[in-house]
Amino acid sequence: MSRFQMMHTMIRVFDLEKSIAFYTKLLGMQLLRREDFPEGRFTLAFVGYGPEDTSTVVELTHNWDQATPYEIGTGFGHLALGVRDIYGVCAALEQAGANIPRKPGPMKHGTTHIAFIEDPDGYKVELVDLDTRG
Repeated sequence: MSRFQMMHTMIRVFDLEKSIAFYTKLLGMQLLRREDFPEGRFTLAFVGYGPEDTSTVVELTHNWDQATPYEIGTGFGHLALGVRDIYGVCAALEQAGANIPRKPGPMKHGTTHIAFIEDPDGYKVELVDLDTRG
């Protein structure tokens, strides 16, 4: 058994309310906790599919004084979520207003079907179809 456990991935978000709505309403995560740090002028919100002590979650960091959206940069890749019926999931997400720059379909050089959606800040979330995963 490892001495380590994956805890969370942190991303900086420009509009915390839009981001919480995206991850909870569109992707079905729960808002696990939210805490303001007035002296540091930031808020942390943790979202995920299960409790932090047993599940990896996403930490949304909102810096109160950020005047413009963040540049994502070239180092960050994406978050990945497993889904069943990727075509139906993507159709529902698109209808709900999600941006889907890579529509569902087979990945290059493989049989697994994937799609990429973007959160309100432009962070990529890969959807991996568990039914076709090779």
